[in-house]
Amino acid sequence: MRNTSSFRIFIVACLISVCFLSACTTTLQERSNLKRLYDKSAQYHQPDRNPVIVIPGILGSRLVDDETGMTVWGAFRRDFADPGSDQGAQLIALPLSSDLAHDNNHHIKTSVRSDGVLESLKVDLAGIPISIQAYAGILNTLGAGGYRDEELGLNSIDYGTDHFTCFQFDYDWRQDIPSNAARLKTFIDQKRKDVQKNYREDYGIENAEVKFDIVGHSMGAILSRYFARYGATDLDAIPEGVVPWLGTNDVERLILVAPPNAGSLEAMDQLLNGFNTGRPVLPYYHQALIGSFPSVYQLLPRTRHNALVWDGDINQPVQDLLDPRLWQDMKWGLSGDDEETDKVLKRLIPDVKSMAERRIIAREYQRAALNRARLFQSAMDSPAQTPEGFEMFLVAGDNRETPAIASIDKSSGEFEILYYELGDETVTRASALLDERVGQAWEPRVVSPLNWSSTMFIPGKHRTITSGPIFEDNVLYWLLEDPRK
Repeated sequence: MRNTSSFRIFIVACLISVCFLSACTTTLQERSNLKRLYDKSAQYHQPDRNPVIVIPGILGSRLVDDETGMTVWGAFRRDFADPGSDQGAQLIALPLSSDLAHDNNHHIKTSVRSDGVLESLKVDLAGIPISIQAYAGILNTLGAGGYRDEELGLNSIDYGTDHFTCFQFDYDWRQDIPSNAARLKTFIDQKRKDVQKNYREDYGIENAEVKFDIVGHSMGAILSRYFARYGATDLDAIPEGVVPWLGTNDVERLILVAPPNAGSLEAMDQLLNGFNTGRPVLPYYHQALIGSFPSVYQLLPRTRHNALVWDGDINQPVQDLLDPRLWQDMKWGLSGDDEETDKVLKRLIPDVKSMAERRIIAREYQRAALNRARLFQSAMDSPAQTPEGFEMFLVAGDNRETPAIASIDKSSGEFEILYYELGDETVTRASALLDERVGQAWEPRVVSPLNWSSTMFIPGKHRTITSGPIFEDNVLYWLLEDPRK
């Protein structure tokens, strides 16, 4: 018994050490240098400086249930939503229903809502609570919401006591990305009023013109790029091949950090095999739960880039990754007919007693999600010159082996990574750039429908790319000191 307790304490100590080190990659000297460079600019809050909005990636916003008060995502203590229970599964998954209720922007109605950016992930291990830092680095860098973490020493920049120009946009990352873009528009309109109020009280300026800069990470970068293109417009209302750039009325600069612009094989893996954090203390999320998230389908790799091939043959690509018939024939995700998938579906659709009817509902939901993803990818990949005065900046990792091509066994449906390219372990460099040379004849220069004002490559992982001094230095320069067009 004594050995077991000692082992648990040892594991906790190791985890805490890892969390501490991953968040503290900036040395005291580097923090001092950043303060010398940017403190004066950071304390400048005049109306000619844009307020900033931070948008986290998938899993980066806390989710809570209004009816029970239970934390659905963001805490793993005694009262968390356990995906292995009926109640937990129903809270985590979006409702699967043949008469699915949603608003005009395909935002599925549910009692679960987002409740703040996830600064840290609360975990209970052997009865001892620990905290795994998630977005501490980026929140501190930008002074988001006055966020500070004295214990981790993340105090690089002093924004002053009257800092009010950085905000966190939390969102339900399970939901359709365009529907969250519509909610971002509402958020921006509200924050504009708050900023105008400050300008009126501090500087006597009535109805100041306010534009925002956005820093989006991963899915948050994709969400913000959709918003820049189409604002709050739903996919169904976008004329084919037309990019109106409606969001640029509100946004001047986008800084996209580790964006899966051409998708990620991680999304495919999770839709086929579920989600496992890789940490023994955290639960496993079955693929039928993940399959209820429209957003994950929208992060699938592009078929034209040959990211998925049959039976290990790179000359035999999957012809249409978004074809609902393919998913049904291969029994992928919600189309699975195995006992475990039906066990999850029973939890998600408890009022439906027939296995056959449950499968029909699940497959119809999957069909709708895949068709929606097709519209989304087409809208996002359409070439369009950015309007004057609007700029996009890219931050991406490009020195780590990242899944680029996966093989699907036609007989078993088994998913296996076949080939790696350089990236951040989740998003390849080519995906971040939306490089159309992938799967095509090589050319010496990047071919992309996206117009980058500047790009920066950092040797870092997808989830920690924002924690180092290189990121801090460059992003602060782009936001605070870089001359505007």
